[in-house]
Amino acid sequence: MAVAWQKHPILLGSQSPRRAQLLKDMGLSFRQLASKVEEHYPSELKGAQIAEFLAELKANSLLDKLEGDEILICSDTVVWLEGKSLEKAKSKNEAREMLLALSGKEHAVISGLFMGNQKKSLLCHDQTLVKFKSLSIETIDYYIDQYQPFDKAGAYGIQEWIGMVGIESIKGSYFTVMGLPCHRIAEELEAW
Repeated sequence: MAVAWQKHPILLGSQSPRRAQLLKDMGLSFRQLASKVEEHYPSELKGAQIAEFLAELKANSLLDKLEGDEILICSDTVVWLEGKSLEKAKSKNEAREMLLALSGKEHAVISGLFMGNQKKSLLCHDQTLVKFKSLSIETIDYYIDQYQPFDKAGAYGIQEWIGMVGIESIKGSYFTVMGLPCHRIAEELEAW
């Protein structure tokens, strides 16, 4: 038996296997369709503004693909450290630099969320503070070599080995760090 909010048909605007697994684990029925947009944003945007801008950018490219009373869900995640967004690393050296910058420090992980259809829409974000212990070069290089975290903001996935051995504390939602603020989705679907 499902709870009422699980019955909404969903279009997930992402090809991310992590986001798809999270929706599946929430008991939602959905189909997936990736947005094909360049993820660029105005340079004056900061933190949550970037995450929301990119989530809405993806959504705007997919709203016309909705079928029936589907609700579109798009998300984008930003790793924000000392006034700078750490995006996806393009090389092993860039990933190493990012992880060294995060080592021993607290940073914010912000997931922007767009939910909407022809009737209504919502744009919001959720933020979690994450603190890494001090990471050795050996630990960082092992992680990069074994897990190839080049598709993740900040060059890490909390659900992977580096999260298990390197994260000292989190304040907020674990799932927001994974890339989808599940509790917000559930709240909004319940109110839809």
